This record gives sequence, C-alpha cells and structure tokens, in this order.
Amino acid sequence: MKRIFASVITIGDELLIGQTVDTNSAWIAQRLNHMGIWVCHRLAVGDVREEILDALHYESDHADLVLITGGLGPTNDDITKKVLCEYFHCSLREDPKTLERVKKMFSSRNFPMLESNLRQALVPDCCTVVPNDYGTAPGMWFQSNHVIYVSMPGVPHEMQGIMTDRILPELKTHFTLPVILHRTLITMGLGESQVAERLISFEKSLPDNIKLAYLPGNGLLKLRLTVLGDTQQVLAHELDQYYVVMKDILPDIAVIEDDVSLEGWIGELLKKNHLTISTAESCTGGLIASKITSVPGSSAYYKGSVVSYANEVKERILNVPAEILERYGAVSEETVIAMVKGVNTLLHTDLAVAVSGIMGPEGGTPDKPVGTVWIAAGAADKIRTHLYHLRYGRSRNTEITANYALRMLGEAIIDENKRV
Repeated sequence: MKRIFASVITIGDELLIGQTVDTNSAWIAQRLNHMGIWVCHRLAVGDVREEILDALHYESDHADLVLITGGLGPTNDDITKKVLCEYFHCSLREDPKTLERVKKMFSSRNFPMLESNLRQALVPDCCTVVPNDYGTAPGMWFQSNHVIYVSMPGVPHEMQGIMTDRILPELKTHFTLPVILHRTLITMGLGESQVAERLISFEKSLPDNIKLAYLPGNGLLKLRLTVLGDTQQVLAHELDQYYVVMKDILPDIAVIEDDVSLEGWIGELLKKNHLTISTAESCTGGLIASKITSVPGSSAYYKGSVVSYANEVKERILNVPAEILERYGAVSEETVIAMVKGVNTLLHTDLAVAVSGIMGPEGGTPDKPVGTVWIAAGAADKIRTHLYHLRYGRSRNTEITANYALRMLGEAIIDENKRV
C-alpha cells in the first residue's frame, strides 16, 4: 500500500521569535499519525509572502497533503489568503454563508461589526470553503496536481475543531489509508539508555512492520510499539504478542499499560475502588493538585489540597509536630509522613500524598543538597515513603517530583485495594 505523506506549515512571525509556542503542528501530527498518514515535514514561516510561497512550492513536491495554519486573521499582517490566491492563480470572493455566520456571531455577543471583520468572509474563488463553527475565519480546501492543501486558522481551538469535525473525516474518504496500531507501556525508574540496553535483544527480534519508539519526559519513559499493515485483526494480534514480551522484560519499572497520563491512571484507579484522596504539597506548590483536577470528573474522588509552603502552615493546618520540624527539618521522611496523616484527617480522605523538597537553585545544604525530595503516600495506618535526589533545574525538578508523587499515590491505591 502506498504511504500518504503530509507536510504541516505554520505561519506567523510570533512563532519564529518564540512569542507563541507552536502547539498546532504537534496536535495535527498526532492525529494524522493515528490515521496512518505520515508527516514528513513540519515547517514554521513568518508572515512574509516569499517565505510562504517558497514553503508551498517545496512541500508540494514532497507531500500528498499540505496542512497550513495561521495568517487568516482580520489585520493587515495576515496575508495567507492573498498568498494562496497568488499560488493557485485565483482571486478573492465573498462567501455568503461565511458572511452570515460572522454577522450572527458578532450580533449574538453585542460586539460592533468592523470592516476588518467583514473581510473574514473573503476567500479564494478556487477553494472549497470549510465552515468554522468556532470562530470567524473559515478553513479552505484546495486541490492541485494530485496534492490536497488545507488552510486553517492559527487559533488552536478553532483549528482543532475544524480538523476534528470536517477535515479528518474527509481525508479518510479521500485517501486509501493503511491500518496503524499503537501499544504503549509507561515506565518509571530508569533512564532511556538503561531501558534501551535491556531491550537490545527484543528490538532485534521485531519484524520490519513493527517499530519501537522511546518517548522520555519528566521522570517517565513511554515505550510505544507501532505496527503498520492492511488487516487490523491480524496486526492487533501480532502487536499484542510483542507487547507482552516487552512488558515481561521490564516488570520492575512498568507503571501503566496504556497511553494515558499519570493523573488519568490515578483517576481510574480511584473510581474503580471507590476511594478519595487529598494532597499536601510544599515544594511543588499545588502542581500535583493541578494535575489531578485537570481530569474531568475528578471531583468524584479528589477533595482538596493544603499547600504548606511555610513551616507554620505545616504546624497549624496539618498538625505536623514542631519537634519533628525542629529535629528533622521540613525536608524529611518524618515530616512528609506527618503531612499525609494531617491532610487525611483534615479533609477526611482515604489516602493522601505529601511532598517536601529543595527545588533550587538555592536552599541546599551539604546534608540536603538541591534536588533532595521526600515523598509519602498512603492511608493513615500504612504510608510508603521514598527519598529522591534530583539533578535538574527548579522547573524540571518540580515537574518530576509531581510525577513521582502520582506514581507513589497510584501504588498506594493499589495496595489499599488489596487490603480491602
């Protein structure tokens, strides 16, 4: 089966100077990959006519599909539509349905209608207009010399809405696509090179149609097996067989057998076992709570947090004994155990997790250098603890600590279920 290749062009000066982070191309690439469309290039260009034209000419020689985001706004620096007209040798026309949608949108919000807003209804007369139910600028579908081009707004939620509702379904009907399946194992505890060393023989045993990818990130490592072919049932069986072999090689570091977030995994465990949790955070400043509550429906199992950054908060709110803080310090096993007990009692939860550490760049001592972190998790009568020595900057140390805490909390949930 012929592979379908795609290129993603993101347009905007703000992308090149780092003022705006390009999340669009990553999102698009993920969706296309799951469909069996291979992204061969991702390119960012400024709001410059020559750069946009050069990008279109180059990518059309290398891809079957060119997806473009950005440069469709109402201001003078948004030149994408004019450049597309030049590239496809056509002119702008007013699209009545887009004009009606724009007028209704502004009227419903009691916003004044400006001439620049009306220009959003102008589209190249050689394109098929793709309605935008999330904003004013429509998407545009072009086809030339067996290449499909799709231009979309750069606003992420608008682009994602158009892609999900309109573009992806149309691409499935337009192209004959292969079956592509993924299985992901999430590990924690060993670095990428160490895991790769343990998987040398396994990788050599993989057939040509199955690939292993290493995806590291903040204390965890995703191992993704991908298979490509024609028959889903046969491919799924083959992929599952190799996945089991890989998992059996790494029993000590395997955490989650799916491509989900740690907080999503926690949520499923809690709902399944009808348990509630709380958090007591010092060095992470509420990051663990933020991750947990980012999961829809987390109110069913998460009660709240105490961000006890100062020792007096640990004492007064969490009832950490003053003598523990004086004798062992805030960053100690004894303190995080007391924090777990305190927040469990305060918020009436089944389980809790607590963290205290030195994130840096200052605050370390010879006995407790920067990167020293204590984590505790569990119920009042059974609490597990772990000491970590992290070696990164403040931001990454904090992110890794939150992920380690979630892992320990998940293990505590599993232990609690076994006790019931």
